[in-house]
This record gives sequence, structure tokens and C-alpha cells, in this order.
Amino acid sequence: MADLVNYEGKRVLVVGGATGMGAAAAQKAASLGAHTIVLDIADVAYECGQSIHVNLGDQASVDAAVEAIEGPVHTVLACAGVADGTGNLMLINFTSQRHLIEALIKGGKLGRGSSVSFISSAAGLGWMSNLEQVQDFLATPDWDTAAAWIDEHEGTDSYMFSKQAINGYVAGQAFPFLQKGMRINSIMPGPTDTPLARANADLWLGFGASYREAADVPTLVPEQMGDTLLFLSSDAASGINGINLLVDQGHTNASLVDAWDDPFVKVMAGMMDFDPAMFGMDE
Repeated sequence: MADLVNYEGKRVLVVGGATGMGAAAAQKAASLGAHTIVLDIADVAYECGQSIHVNLGDQASVDAAVEAIEGPVHTVLACAGVADGTGNLMLINFTSQRHLIEALIKGGKLGRGSSVSFISSAAGLGWMSNLEQVQDFLATPDWDTAAAWIDEHEGTDSYMFSKQAINGYVAGQAFPFLQKGMRINSIMPGPTDTPLARANADLWLGFGASYREAADVPTLVPEQMGDTLLFLSSDAASGINGINLLVDQGHTNASLVDAWDDPFVKVMAGMMDFDPAMFGMDE
């Protein structure tokens, strides 16, 4: 089994790898023998094989980063993400990372035998109930049309929709990637103790708190997400493709089948309409 998760001699590209889950994944990959390439707008404070500054809200910056990446790339970990209220949210959370991956494939730097793993979120759980809109957005062929689509559809420049888009993209690209000898997956983390989560602590870390308290388990940490990303991209997961994997200590599925009472999970999944009174809120 150790041989199957061995990254010795492999080149791992981590987008959004300066902090949080991306940093945890990049450092673990290096410990497993990988040459790591880290892209981020922030400085990378740990040792890596190559560090490239990139502004994911700017296509020219992303294109320059693609040119600067030393190929080949065997694994892409698409970990960049920002919270609601941040400018260019959809560009950062999805469109730029799709653009980068497709540019790497077109340029021959990412090919047969490689894998891509995104960080999605439990917040994207409702992608299937919103499939028509998600697929309409994903039909946009490039950066400019994707940006224009978001501008034309109110409420879609949001964290939740960005994660729904990731989930739909992963599912939709499973077969085309497999035809190229590649795999694509994502993880859907539950609340995880990252700098981004701490900046939105009441909402992000408060979600599922009573579940964790009742189960007597701690909040998840970035290393757990990094480990799962690397598993999905390793030979140990060679048969796994097109899956959006919940990593949330069972909170979501327990809530969906009423083994745990959290109606907001059903709201996110599109199984229940949002009712403020149900959550002790005023209209």
C-alpha cells in the first residue's frame, strides 16, 4: 500500500497552496517524495520545488503562471478558494482553475497517467438539484464567456455556486478525462480549521458544531484534507474517477437520513426549502 501512495519522482502542482488545505497537501506531497510547484497570490512560507505568484482573478496572470510551470505535471491539486464578499469570487474559485487545467492539457504539460483533485465543499451539496443551471454555466467554453455568464445571472458569483460548479465539472469531465488516460475528482470538506474558516468562524466553524460535540470529535484540520486529496490522486485510488467525496465525519449523510437532525443540510441539498422560522430566525 505504501508504494501506491508514493509520490517519489512525481511533480505535484498545488493551486492556492500558500496556506490552509493546499499548504498541508503540498507539504505532505513533498514528504512523500514529490517535486512541488505552488501557485498563490500570497508568499509561500515553506520550502517547495517551485513557487509562482499568480492572481487568479486575472487571465493574463494565470496564463503567465502556466508558461512558468515546469512540466510535466503528474498531479494538480486545485485548492484555491475565497469566501463570499471577495471580488472575482467565481474567477478565483473555479473559472481560473478550470482555465489553468485545460491550458496545461492543451500545452502537453498534463497528460496520460495524471490526475486532478479539486477542493469543493459541503456547501456545494445541492449541485444535483441545481443541475440545469450548473450545466448551463459549465457549457461556457472559455474565461470571457464564463465571466459574462456570471455577470448575467444574479446570485451566481457566490461561494455556494462556485462549489456546485466544481462538483458538476468533476462529474462532467470524468469520461473525457478517462479517454485521455487521466482522472478527476474532488473532496467536499466539512468545517475545517483553516485561516479562511477562522475569518468566517461564526458561519463556517459553527456549522455542524452540535454534531461534533455530540459525537465527541474535534473540528477537522487541513492535514486531513491534504491526505485525502493525495489519496484520490494516487495509484491507490486508480479506480476512482468523477467523484465528489464528502470529508465531514459523516455529518451530511447522517443529516440526510435523519440519523442526525440538521435541517440546514437538507436545505443545502435541495431537499427542503429554506424556512427562517425553522432556524429560529425572523422573516
